[in-house]
This record gives sequence, structure tokens and C-alpha cells, in this order.
Amino acid sequence: MPESRHIISHDQAEPPFFIGFDLGGTNIKVGVVDDRGRTLAYDRFPTRVPHGPENACQRMAAAIGPLLAQARLPPSAIARIGLGTPGTMDIPAGRLLEPPNLPGWEQFPIRDRLAELAGTQVTFSNDAGAAAFGEYWQGSGRGQNNMILLTLGTGIGGGIILSGHSLAGEHSHGAECGHIIIDYHATARMCTCGQPGHLEAYAAGLAIIKRTEEALEANRPSSLTERMRKPEPLTPLMISEEAEQGDPLSLEIVLETARYLGIGIVSLMHTLDPSAVIIGGAMTFGCHETSVGRQFLARVRAEVQQRAFPLLAAETKIDYAQLGGDAGYIGVAGLARLDHAGR
Repeated sequence: MPESRHIISHDQAEPPFFIGFDLGGTNIKVGVVDDRGRTLAYDRFPTRVPHGPENACQRMAAAIGPLLAQARLPPSAIARIGLGTPGTMDIPAGRLLEPPNLPGWEQFPIRDRLAELAGTQVTFSNDAGAAAFGEYWQGSGRGQNNMILLTLGTGIGGGIILSGHSLAGEHSHGAECGHIIIDYHATARMCTCGQPGHLEAYAAGLAIIKRTEEALEANRPSSLTERMRKPEPLTPLMISEEAEQGDPLSLEIVLETARYLGIGIVSLMHTLDPSAVIIGGAMTFGCHETSVGRQFLARVRAEVQQRAFPLLAAETKIDYAQLGGDAGYIGVAGLARLDHAGR
């Protein structure tokens, strides 16, 4: 829970009201949001993936009552519910297809089942698309009518906002930004999806660990070696911490990651011409609050400056996200708001 979350009182809120569920592989986050995107109530509980999607839908529906009591709202005050989940999915059908983060949840009609249990219409979205809309509506992308959100974590998620609407694509596979190709060579690194050369294979959390392990196996000196003797597992957070403490190899890995990310961003900029590219997720190296976070962003911007069309490089905002883990439930509540308004 980010410290920046601000819970407003019932007296400050403006109707209509919306509930946003951000369903992840570990936790489900949920909030009651007013017409201006402000949070009245919030909760988080385990997803419990092995228990299956029916159990998750029942627990989401059961969470609504206590959440409304916290917000001091009757059930009739909720205009619509939003639900964001990991892909793959068929958004028009409201169905999960084969989500890698939710094994055993294949081909489940999650939108309609939640709507049935909750007694309220549900807007369904990819979780990264929902987070992008959250940043567009209430975060770093506010005022940017066309923007891209890249979420850096174990993998790389993406969300695209065009003319104020979240891009889903013809087959509900739009904005798979982590899978754009940045290396076509036969020696290209393999992505976790099974295809070579994708951005995710170079700049995601698993990729950073892999590249660091290769450097250590080549006997590159690093303070990481001592930490791993404790034993302590190698993680992007450890690499970031050691880079902040001045370890040259760790900083090299972080800045190399920024270079790969910048290359991917340029391709997206040349394709979509956004007004902003926002970088979020769990792996942002402390954002503006740390030296490493500032150096990471500076290297991304420098790569874009070198490779992009001059006008795009000069005019496109590139910055960190602001909403943290709240972007998903706020964003999908915002998408429900659009559907409620018929836009």
C-alpha cells in the first residue's frame, strides 16, 4: 500500500460510485471510487489461485458488503463494477482464456459470474490496461490524452491509452509491449513466452537476474557475491540496493536494462506517437527517490533521445508512475465509469 493513498470521507465524495477489483496472481485489491477517481474504501485479500475462479468470485462478491459499510454507502449507490485480471482473455466475451499467472482458471466466464454474484454489471479489462487507465486518469499520465504504461516486474506488462480509451485490440491481446522484438539475431535471448528476442527477455526482472548470474559466473567482481553467500537469493531489489551502494557491476546491469527499455520505447513511440510513456511496476529502482532510480530514468531518456525522431524525443514525456499498486483498481473503476456513461 503506497503511502500516497488518500481515503476521502463520505461527505467529500461525489456520486456516482464504482468498485474496482484488481485481481493478481497473489492478491486481489479492491476499492470504492467516486466520480472523480478518489478512494472511499480499500481492501486487499489473497487470490488463492489453487482454489479456483469460482471461489475467487464468491470472495470478491462477499467483500463488497464490508467495503460499502466502510464507505458508508448503500448497495444501490454503486453504478458499476470494474474487474481487471491478467491475460490471456477474451474481453468482449468476459472470459479468461489461458492466463499463465492463474493456472486452472482456463476458459472461465469471470465477468458474468462476478456480475451474477454481485448483482451489478461488470466491466472487464486486462490488468495492465486498467493500470494504464488509472495513471491516465489520476496519476502521472493525467492530462495526457495518448499514453503508454510499461510495468516492470517479473515480466513486462503494457497498457495503451489512445484518445482517452484503453486499447484492447481485435483479439484482446493489445498492448503486449513486453513482447515487441528488440533483437532478431539467432543468439537472441529467449523470452518466458517461448519466443526469442523480446523486450521482456532483456529488461524484465527474470532477465536482470539471468544477466547478472552470467556476469558472476564469468568471475566479474561484485559485492553481490558476498550477499549471496549468506545465502540470500539474487533479486532485482538486491541488485538495485548494491548499485545504490556503489557496486559497479550492479549499476552496469541496471543501466544496461535502461538501455534495452529505451530501445523498446522508441519502437512504441514511432508506432503510436504518445504524449507520454510512464514506467511503473515493482522494479523501478526507487524511482526519483534514489540515485539509481534517477540514473535509470536518465539512461532511458538518453536512449530515446539518441534513437527517436527528434520531435518525438523532445515532446514525449517519459517518467515514473505515481499510483503504485493502486493504479489497477482505480483504473478499472474508471473504465467502469466510462461504460456507465456510455462512452
